[in-house]
Amino acid sequence: MRVAIVGCGLVGNRRARALGESRLVAVADTNRTRAEQLAAHFPGCAASADWQSVVERPDVDLVIVATTNDALTPVALAAVQRRKHVLVEKPAARSAAELVPLIGAARQAGVTVKVGFNHRFHPALRKAHEIHRGGALGRLMYLRGRYGHGGRPGYAHEWRADPTRAGGGEMLDQGVHLIDLARWFAGDFVEVSGHVGTYFWDAPVEDNGFLLLKTAAGQVAWLHASWTEWKNLFCLEVFGTDGKLQIDGLGGSYGVERLAFYRMLPEMGPPESTIWEYPGEDPSWCAELDHLVECIAEGRTPSGSLDDALAALQIVERVYARSAR
Repeated sequence: MRVAIVGCGLVGNRRARALGESRLVAVADTNRTRAEQLAAHFPGCAASADWQSVVERPDVDLVIVATTNDALTPVALAAVQRRKHVLVEKPAARSAAELVPLIGAARQAGVTVKVGFNHRFHPALRKAHEIHRGGALGRLMYLRGRYGHGGRPGYAHEWRADPTRAGGGEMLDQGVHLIDLARWFAGDFVEVSGHVGTYFWDAPVEDNGFLLLKTAAGQVAWLHASWTEWKNLFCLEVFGTDGKLQIDGLGGSYGVERLAFYRMLPEMGPPESTIWEYPGEDPSWCAELDHLVECIAEGRTPSGSLDDALAALQIVERVYARSAR
């Protein structure tokens, strides 16, 4: 596919390196120098500070939107209205209300829009989901997830800590990944409780969020997202009546990606343990784009859709409302 990227920061650069057989034809960033630096790695790629001109190009099939949260929906909506397919980074909007018009526009235009929930495409998480769907865990009982980092000097002054640009704090940053993964394994949650608070960073948004979610069948997800996790951490545990799955690490500063499957034996006691490790470069970015291209070709709804993003945003907003009381 012929691809344009709007937003040439860290994530935009990662997306550009994960295009596979697709071709990057244009990039845009409000900082033109950043756009030019990215375009220089791709022969024939045009750079611009005007994202609208890039979205309007007739030689673009797919637009990747990797901007700050306040621009995600406006850029994606403009692309959809020009009948471009779109990959928009999570959380896709600052609020559920902001996202709803994009959902309607995508359906009307008949284009495919995927949200950047790349964690679904990490190999340990894909393998865990495959084991769960195959029934080896037995009946799903509950999930427990923790995700966080410790920020950096000046973090409270970056855009993620600006409620106007970001829409919220850590719950809209890493928290939506945990919510999305919990829904991927357990389905929709009908009961939402929890709390968000600012414990360390001098910022007008939360630096920690705690969630307790429950499905109609009584399955529970306990989730904690944190900007005060002084050693970067990702851990998701999935408990069934016949075993447990534990995913640790995402590569890089989060440690080697690892999946453990603990299968209970009839006599109980120590479980049968199987371990998979996935060292090396993070393949989720390439796998997610490959999945999107396949969905576009086959007319399928992608895994990590606009509806998935809407459900995650609605959960975040319910916790924000509870914490504001």
